[in-house]
Amino acid sequence: MSWVHLMIVLPLLFAVLIPLLYKAFPRIHTGWFVLVVPVVIFGYLATYLPMLANGETALYEIPWIPYLDINFTVFVDGLGLIFALIISGIGALVIIYSIYYLSKAREALHNFYVYLMMFMGAMLGVVLSDNMIVLYLFWELTSISSFLLIAYWYQRKQSRFGAQKAMLITVLGGFAMLASIIMIHNITGTFSIREVIAQSDLLVQHDLFLPAMLLLLLGAFTKSAQFPFHIWLPDAMEAPTPISAYLHSATMVKAGIYLVARFTPAFGGTPEWFWIVTFVGLFTLIWGSLNAVKQRDLKGLLAFSTISQLGLIMSLLGMGSAALYFNPGDQGVQLHAYAVLAAVFHLINHSTFKGSLFMVVGIVDHETGTRDMRKLGGLMTIMPVSFTLAVIGSLSMAGLPPFNGFISKEMFFTGTLNAANLDIFNMATYGAIIPIVAWVASVFTFIYSIILVYRTFLGKYQPERLEKKAHEAPLGMLIPPSILGFLVLAIFFFPNVIGDYALKPMVASIIPSAAGVFDDYTISWWHGFVPELFMTMAVVALGLILFATLNRWIGLYNHMPQWMHLNNWFKHGLSGMERGSHKVIDWHMTGYIRDYLMYIFITIILIVGGSYFMLNDFTLYTDNLASINLFEIVLALVLLGSTVLVMATRSRLTAVVSVGVLGYVVALFFIILRAPDLALTQLAIETVSVALYLLCFYHLPKLKGRGEEEGEKFKVGNFIIALGIGSLVTLLALSVNGYNLFEPISTYYGDSYDLAGAANMVNAILADFRAFDTFLEIFVVAIAALGVYALVRLRLEKRGGTDESQ
Repeated sequence: MSWVHLMIVLPLLFAVLIPLLYKAFPRIHTGWFVLVVPVVIFGYLATYLPMLANGETALYEIPWIPYLDINFTVFVDGLGLIFALIISGIGALVIIYSIYYLSKAREALHNFYVYLMMFMGAMLGVVLSDNMIVLYLFWELTSISSFLLIAYWYQRKQSRFGAQKAMLITVLGGFAMLASIIMIHNITGTFSIREVIAQSDLLVQHDLFLPAMLLLLLGAFTKSAQFPFHIWLPDAMEAPTPISAYLHSATMVKAGIYLVARFTPAFGGTPEWFWIVTFVGLFTLIWGSLNAVKQRDLKGLLAFSTISQLGLIMSLLGMGSAALYFNPGDQGVQLHAYAVLAAVFHLINHSTFKGSLFMVVGIVDHETGTRDMRKLGGLMTIMPVSFTLAVIGSLSMAGLPPFNGFISKEMFFTGTLNAANLDIFNMATYGAIIPIVAWVASVFTFIYSIILVYRTFLGKYQPERLEKKAHEAPLGMLIPPSILGFLVLAIFFFPNVIGDYALKPMVASIIPSAAGVFDDYTISWWHGFVPELFMTMAVVALGLILFATLNRWIGLYNHMPQWMHLNNWFKHGLSGMERGSHKVIDWHMTGYIRDYLMYIFITIILIVGGSYFMLNDFTLYTDNLASINLFEIVLALVLLGSTVLVMATRSRLTAVVSVGVLGYVVALFFIILRAPDLALTQLAIETVSVALYLLCFYHLPKLKGRGEEEGEKFKVGNFIIALGIGSLVTLLALSVNGYNLFEPISTYYGDSYDLAGAANMVNAILADFRAFDTFLEIFVVAIAALGVYALVRLRLEKRGGTDESQ
């Protein structure tokens, strides 16, 4: 196991120790112990940055199931490493924040940190795994751990609902991704992502390319809250703020972005990839920004802003793919690389300013008791540090200087203008759609960024509407967002530091052919008076006008019909499936064993019988059959007659005797076939069984007439099913008799039973070869006997008690 493998499993291993530490040190906040884990992971992984800056990668492998091509392979490149650093770095800040946010006296902290470590390890496994099956296992673990984190305050109904909603949607996408992985393996013959990328030409030309791509994108879109799967993210805001700051700004919601970026070399450069990724991203961008403006809850506003920003990053990945396909050659590679550079740059920037904003909103909620913007206002002088951090994060989100969001937003505008000039568009009619949509979404992004600051920290202070007396947060709670706020400013003034060690290696990982494109490229926040700058100026001008007149047009949101709300579709769809499942269960779960046997027999007839019929495998071999004498024919007729008599008789005594006749005739067959020990066993069992039946039936009431019991009537359907299953089993037995695919196992017993010291083969099988199996069968019977005893005793107690002497 390499050290990188250890970094992935370290959080999972440490999660086992957290409950012990929680109990062993009751006076120390558990977060101080947990903080060591992400700090160690971040420190170790940061040592790989110089290697990546030199264009190198690292690969480590632990064999797991080599026969199925499933190994725990870790691939350290620019994309995976930077994601891993974000996961561990933001994770460390979130843990520091949670130490002061969550009270040890009131919260089950051991549960919180166990779930958090599970999630951290799962995310590290997702971004560093090269094997698609291992990636999928970690992917689903993120869904499970996020479900537990969102439902951390499980006493609240909305927390449980939000966790369930997130689980249903993201796990559905995970199943779709698994189907895509299986298709990709069928095409390429490998689960390795690197080898799949190497066979991208084969993948694109295959008939399964489109369904594999659609299912893969379905998994990415559900995890990254792309329209129409975004509806789970606002409800997930019921989780504690540290969870929202970690999962829903920096890590989990970017797993889908990572998946699209990772598979861009395999699926990118195709028109299907461009159209779907670009326009789903653009629609999510504008839909999220439009809905963020009308929110009254601070975390609700941040949720929709996150949806919008994720759509921006996703659209850039799609636009880059379009450049590669519709402008092949060096120019297409450059345009693709620039769009991807803008995407990964904004991804990092978003992690800084959105993580800071979530923490500031958590501080406001923690120190005032509310997140409702209608109750807030005037907190600037009371919470000056929080106000400063909110301004930094909000203006960066709005794309204004001197903050890092300005640079990546300018690059986003450049990417949209480049896409508009591609050959797929007629510039006179359709070419301006992409930059116009991006510009309109940016206007609303500016509006909700101003709303967040103005309604929280400016305006009139309303202490009577607050649940707590407002005051600034403690220093420990301010340190994490302050570090992120500092990074927002530092990246703006020194963008090429992160460009050389993070952005360029990430682009090289996503577009291997663009490894040298940015060798001489420098990131700058000033490019002169270019169209992108004028677009930003127009965003600010129109945004200020719309913000000033907000009360005049905000009512337009109320005119949206209820049936258009996707949340209603989800609720009605979920309740409809529940009602439908209840109807199906009520229809077939009747409580009668005969109905369940009927379902089983019909299934066997359709599947087994249908398969044999379609394959024409029903065969009858008579070459090796022994001759049948008259005595055996008579016994067979007696068997048939006694069977019919059991079904036709109205007397219990006759039925029991007929069953006994069946058993005795079978014993005679054993004697004819030279198995006297089996015949003796059969005779003993039949004798005891008949005696027990007669003893039990003596205490039962007499049978009613045929017309008095509806269940006694002859049913044609039951007769057909019984005849079908009996005929099928008979035909199967006769057909199997002619197949000798392997050496008969009787040869093994025939050669070895004498070594067991037995007088015949059957005794050896029962006493030696199946001794342990027989012991377990006796054990099961003993357990059943204890269960029967317990039921009888319980019944007696309900009737009035039992005597201890009984």
